Amino acid sequence: MLINRAYRYELDPNTHQRSLLAKHAGTARFAYNWGLSRRIALWEQEKKRINAIEQHRELNVLKKVELPWMYEVSKCAPQEALRDLDRAFQNFFRGLKTGRKVGFPKFKKKGRHDSFRFTGAIHVFERHIQMPRLGKIRVKEITEVQGRILSATVSREADRWFVSLTVEMEICDPVPVQGPAAGIDVGLSHFAAIVSGSENVKIEAPKPLNRHLKLLRRRQRRHSRKQKGSKNRKKSALQLARLHRRVRNIRQDFLHKLTTELAKTKSVIVVEDLNVSGMLRNACLARHIADVGWGEFRRQLEYKTKWYGSRLVVANRFYPSSKTCSACGAVQEKMPLSIREWTCPACGTHHDRDINAAKNLLTLAG
Repeated sequence: MLINRAYRYELDPNTHQRSLLAKHAGTARFAYNWGLSRRIALWEQEKKRINAIEQHRELNVLKKVELPWMYEVSKCAPQEALRDLDRAFQNFFRGLKTGRKVGFPKFKKKGRHDSFRFTGAIHVFERHIQMPRLGKIRVKEITEVQGRILSATVSREADRWFVSLTVEMEICDPVPVQGPAAGIDVGLSHFAAIVSGSENVKIEAPKPLNRHLKLLRRRQRRHSRKQKGSKNRKKSALQLARLHRRVRNIRQDFLHKLTTELAKTKSVIVVEDLNVSGMLRNACLARHIADVGWGEFRRQLEYKTKWYGSRLVVANRFYPSSKTCSACGAVQEKMPLSIREWTCPACGTHHDRDINAAKNLLTLAG
C-alpha cells in the first residue's frame, strides 16, 4: 500500500541560518501576496484568470529588473507559494460550484504562519538535514526517515523553527485488528464515552485552553498596553505565541496518543458525523468545542485506521444516538443537552446520556 507520511523535527539553526530562514519565509510571503494582488487586478481590469505557471514566469522577469534580492533565496520558496495560491483559488471556485463555503484567499501578514516549502535535493543525515540554499542545518532530535522525500516544509512557531518532511513510502497491507469494536460518543464534559464489549469508559479531555485561559487573558491584556513598534511589545507577543504553542502541543499530544491506541486495538470504530464548523457558530460553546478538537480527532482516526488495519464507520449526522434507548430501541421526542441522565419511559432502563449514545453507535459496527 502506497501512503504519504510526514516526519516533523525541530531545527537548531545558528544565527546566519536563522537569517536565511527568515528571508525564505519573507520571500514566500511576498510572492503569495504579489500573486494575489496581481490576480485581483487582472480580474478587475480585464476579467482574466492566470495560473501559477504564468505567474512564476512573470515573477522571474520582474526579479531580474526590480527584485534582485530574491536571488538570495531558493527559487522553490516563491514557486511553491504561488502554487499554494493557485490551490487556494481552486478550492474557492470549487466551493462556489458545490455550495460549500470556502473563503476567498487572503493576504498573508508577517509573523503569522511564516512558512515555505522546498522540493528537489533534500537529504537527511544523523544529526542534520540538508536543504537547497540553506545547506546542513542541525536538528535537535531525529529518527530514521523511510521512503522517498517529496518535499520539506519549514515553519516558524513563536521563536522556534520546524521542518516537516513529506515522504512517499510503500507499506505492507496491514493485518486486520482482532480486537473488539468500539462506539465512541464525543462530548464536552468528557472528551469521549467509549463502549467496547463489556467495557464502558469515559475519557477526560485535557482542555489545555481552559486550563491556561487565566494566564492567556493576563498576557493579552499586558500585550495590549505595550506601545506599538516597541521592543517590549515584541517580547510580549513572543510570550503570547509561546503560550498558544504550548496549548496546541498539549491538545495534539492527547489526540495522537488516544487515536493511535484506538486504531491499534479496536477492529471497528464508530463515530458520529458532527457538523463541527456549524457548532462553532454557537457563541456559548465555540471556545469549548475548539478546545477539545473533535474535527482533528476524526481526521487522525481516518488515516490511522488505514495504517493499522482497523475500520472507521461514520454514523449518519441525523442518527438519534442520544435519544434512542439502547435497551429497547424506543426513541424519545426531545433530549436537551442539559439532560445528562434519563430513564426510558418504555422499559424503565436508566441511562447515562453519553454511554447510551456510545452503545447505540456500537450497533452500527456491523
